[in-house]
Amino acid sequence: MSRAGAKSLPQLSLRIDLDGEDRIGPGKIELLEQIREQGSISAAGRAMDMSYKRAWDLVDEINRICGHAAVEPQAGGKNGGGAMLTPFGEKLVARYRKIERDAARAVHKELEALRSDIARSRKS
Repeated sequence: MSRAGAKSLPQLSLRIDLDGEDRIGPGKIELLEQIREQGSISAAGRAMDMSYKRAWDLVDEINRICGHAAVEPQAGGKNGGGAMLTPFGEKLVARYRKIERDAARAVHKELEALRSDIARSRKS
């Protein structure tokens, strides 16, 4: 398949509904990945165009939902503190991404068929 064809394939977005209103989805997982990459919650929020308060609220929500800390604050040095993912947080990200990859593989043929159906209907 050409790269242009691969780009036009509809994308699957995965949200995992837990108990009641609790959810883990692409935004929370991306925030965790950004925290891992940036080394702080505030920098992760900035990288996602998210306020510091929103990023902190989402981290608190993730920790509450999971019943385990996914992010661990780091003691401040001369440049202030930071944050890193806990082993649980790393596992949460890895498991979500694996579920996402497995789901995408499972529906790949249907997404290709959907792309073809949409292309045909646009030409009509």
